[in-house]
Amino acid sequence: MMIDNTLQAFSGHIQVQKAGYQDEPSLRKSFHNATTLAQDLRENINDVEVSSRALGFALLSSEERSYGVQIVGVEPQFEASVSTLPGLVVEGRYLADGDSSPSNVADGIVIGKVLARNLRVSVGDEITLLGSGRDGSMAADVVSVTGIYDSGMVDLDRAIAHINLKHFQSLFSMPEQGHAVVVKAHNFDQVEQIYSQISQLVINNDFFSTQALVVQDWNAMHPGLKQAIQADMGSALFMYAILIILVAFSVMNTQLMSVLERTREFGVIMSLGLCAGRLTKLVLLETSLMAGIGFILGVAGGLAVVGYLSVEGFSIAGMDKMAERFNMSPVMYPQLSFLSILSGPSVIYLGSLIAAIYPAFRLHFLQPVAAMRAA
Repeated sequence: MMIDNTLQAFSGHIQVQKAGYQDEPSLRKSFHNATTLAQDLRENINDVEVSSRALGFALLSSEERSYGVQIVGVEPQFEASVSTLPGLVVEGRYLADGDSSPSNVADGIVIGKVLARNLRVSVGDEITLLGSGRDGSMAADVVSVTGIYDSGMVDLDRAIAHINLKHFQSLFSMPEQGHAVVVKAHNFDQVEQIYSQISQLVINNDFFSTQALVVQDWNAMHPGLKQAIQADMGSALFMYAILIILVAFSVMNTQLMSVLERTREFGVIMSLGLCAGRLTKLVLLETSLMAGIGFILGVAGGLAVVGYLSVEGFSIAGMDKMAERFNMSPVMYPQLSFLSILSGPSVIYLGSLIAAIYPAFRLHFLQPVAAMRAA
């Protein structure tokens, strides 16, 4: 869920790019027929959403101010399926496929709320776009603000503007070219399989294979995201380890008290000929049976709760407002798996058995006469 919420804002799970673009983005590192590749992926790969993009930088100027921003050329009919930004428009509307209009009418642009405030413009106002084309020519046009989005992220709202991909290609002298084909999987568990399918499709297509294209997964595009998740998991495992230690000491204390309270009884049966080894096995068997009952009850209870929540979902208080602001679902749905069901109870079960070794081992030093005189 952390991965999906991060990637759905802009980058998607997978991108097809020109080799070297990820490390050093440049307007010149574009490839031909980006929209054709996007259409091929839609037709040949199941359970994905695909959209092509082109990216460049330009100066946006209103009557009073000027700011440099990243211009993103998008396919309006597909962009909403791979990014949450189209759903965050709070004023006006998002781009439509027909917004790349004749030259006598201003083309549409969608900007962030912070940028709109800085430029002092609103929906319907015209702003001047000035940049440099791929061939070194001047990229200049007058565009009309069709929508203003509010993502809640100041840097994004200040620095990103969307225009129609056809308009971008014409403006920046990039006919039929793009910089990225963005792919979003319907299910995160399928990302690895889809990555392999896209790689094979690009390699087996003679036209695209000659353009030195590379397929980047989310880990390559956002290496810091995986590190953040690992750090979060590390802290969770640390707390879980402390919990296991506490449980183990609790079991050991319980079993030790149980052994000490029955010292006289143990002395009696040892005097009747029962060896210390069999008493040790008795204590361990007793612990394993109690731990086994706890294991079964824990798995059954956890299965019932998580099974219910996986269907109905759950939400943390206050999360709904934050999720609505970022165009995300406020409801979380835990997923059942063999590992998630059995891993925790299994560790506790083994910890309980290990904790019972010391109390059971004490019986080897028990003297029958002294034990019968105790208590």
